[in-house]
Amino acid sequence: MTGEAALDEDEFLWLEELDAPEAVRWVVERNAETLDGLAGPGFARSREAALEVLDSKERIPYPGWRGDGLYYDFWRDADHPRGLWRRTTLEQFRRDRPEWDVLLDVDALNAVEGENWTWSEVTVLRPGYERCLISLSRGGADAVVVREFDLRDRRFVDDGFTLPEAKSRVSWIDVDHLYVATDFGPGSMTSSGYPRIVKRWRRGTPLAAAELVFEGHADDVTLGAHHDPTPGYERDFVTRHLDFYRSEQYLRRATGRLVRIEVPADADCDVHRDWLLIRLRSEWVAGGATYPAGALLAVDFEQFLAGRRDLTVLFRPDSHTSLSSYLWTRDHLLLVTMVDVKTRVEVLTPDTPHWGRRPMPGAVEFDQTWIVETDPDNDDSYLISSEGFLRPATLSLGTVGGEVTVLKREPAFFDTGGMAVRQFFAVSADGTRVPYFVVGATAGGPALLTGYGGFEVALTPGYDGVIGRDWLARGGSYVVANIRGGGEYGPAWHQAALRENRIRAYDDFAAVAADLVTRGITTPERLGIIGASNGGLLMGVMLTRHPELFGAVVAKVPLLDMRRYTKLLAGKSWVAEYGDPDDEADWAYLRGFSPYQNVRADRSYPPILLITSTRDDRVHPGHARKMAALLRARGHEVSYYENVEGGHGAAADNEQAATVSALALEFLWLRLSSGAR
Repeated sequence: MTGEAALDEDEFLWLEELDAPEAVRWVVERNAETLDGLAGPGFARSREAALEVLDSKERIPYPGWRGDGLYYDFWRDADHPRGLWRRTTLEQFRRDRPEWDVLLDVDALNAVEGENWTWSEVTVLRPGYERCLISLSRGGADAVVVREFDLRDRRFVDDGFTLPEAKSRVSWIDVDHLYVATDFGPGSMTSSGYPRIVKRWRRGTPLAAAELVFEGHADDVTLGAHHDPTPGYERDFVTRHLDFYRSEQYLRRATGRLVRIEVPADADCDVHRDWLLIRLRSEWVAGGATYPAGALLAVDFEQFLAGRRDLTVLFRPDSHTSLSSYLWTRDHLLLVTMVDVKTRVEVLTPDTPHWGRRPMPGAVEFDQTWIVETDPDNDDSYLISSEGFLRPATLSLGTVGGEVTVLKREPAFFDTGGMAVRQFFAVSADGTRVPYFVVGATAGGPALLTGYGGFEVALTPGYDGVIGRDWLARGGSYVVANIRGGGEYGPAWHQAALRENRIRAYDDFAAVAADLVTRGITTPERLGIIGASNGGLLMGVMLTRHPELFGAVVAKVPLLDMRRYTKLLAGKSWVAEYGDPDDEADWAYLRGFSPYQNVRADRSYPPILLITSTRDDRVHPGHARKMAALLRARGHEVSYYENVEGGHGAAADNEQAATVSALALEFLWLRLSSGAR
């Protein structure tokens, strides 16, 4: 099948035109149908329950450290739906009701400017901490406007650094210079829709006059540059992302010359003071030694540039253990690993040839622990958080070698009496054991199964007050499947389901669904599934490939048309994950599972709810629109809801998030609680 023939056969291609009058009318009609069908007393209760969790003033305000000793936080609640960027001292943060210094009120800004700004991110100038670059998006899109902000005067800087709306990447060099990767005009963006040119921009000069630093190719994903201001270790780096997993890393000398950091293209590397860390995705032979995929290696950075290859292994994976994350303090490395999807934390101390190693205080079974923040410029303190499916989060402050004290505890949003957490292993089609967690009562109501299975993203235990109040408390059980394609067991677990092997992720999910029935936890008629983004693709595949296993499906911001995904927004950047549909060899296997191409009028499908956002500029809403239209045309039960705002999160504030959550959970409960389609 040629690309042209596929376009000719796409009867709903017109729905890809976001703001075309006919498409807008179609969306308005579908939204009205869905709201009319679901917006009863149950929906109202569900939405109110979600809002109570999302707007609760008792939630933990997870802070960021910027190096100035203050605790920064971005906060949304009912009084501030678009949010406050604020900061406070440690003394105040310890209190139940801290006094916050509000730096920017986004709702007030919107009122003054007549905009619908949504907070994106902030980059603070180090050292000095007097200026920052604030990124704001319209309605939650990935594209942002960047504006310089004065932290002393709490206002945007007149004639300061400003970038128009684009998918930009910026980094401070010093108070008068930035690295900027943005849309510089025709030909400056990659085919994935991201910048392919990075420049050095001097204050007071037009962006067009900025000095070229590096230029990538149109088929790259993106590139960027950043400055490391660590005193005594000031360095500049340039990264060229060849695809989603391969990149070229360069040190930029003061002369502007780029020196390649000769690590494998699919490895991640990180430089801290004297040390270069290398995280491998594939086996690497260096200096006469062989290092396995998933390992973390360390070496003196300058000696590595000079050719040294005697590397120290900081982490070596096995069949049960993988590296989750790591973060530097000033003088130590905090290492988070997973053993069968349960986290452990160690403290490593640099030395040669052997690094010191000791465990952090033990984690609770089935909980996840992660390092929230460190201050590597200044000291060895850290913020650490731990939570479980049934245990609200605890945020603590510690210092390596010192005490750990609790700063905040998340409130309990639902009664866990009679509930338990269990871990099981299903056997997939090829014999692989696939772990999954079951949360809730040991028997009873409907079961809700979720998964992701892509981009080396691991699904770990976490406390969800919305799911707890609106699903578990009603007697349902909640199931998290750790299928291949994710990062639960490191790069091998991810790579096992890449491209032509994608079907393994879908076999894994189907195996978990079948295992739930075999164990008597649920029945197909009472088993619902939910997933977003790549997880939305998973839902679409389950609908069209294994409809007999499920009673209802919810897919949020999903990929569904794998024939055209590379032609829509950021889709081209995911070719390394899925394959290229314009390559006939790749299309041969993509065609086998692409949901949009596998809808049949003569098959019975469980009811499905598709949720997306008009302003999602990552996964095009055309995927969900066209799938809904096709299912309707073929006589299947489909509901559709498109939020105008929200970007890839499908919600720009807590009210919108509560609405989306209530629609999904009420849709599932109504269709599963009866036990019949």
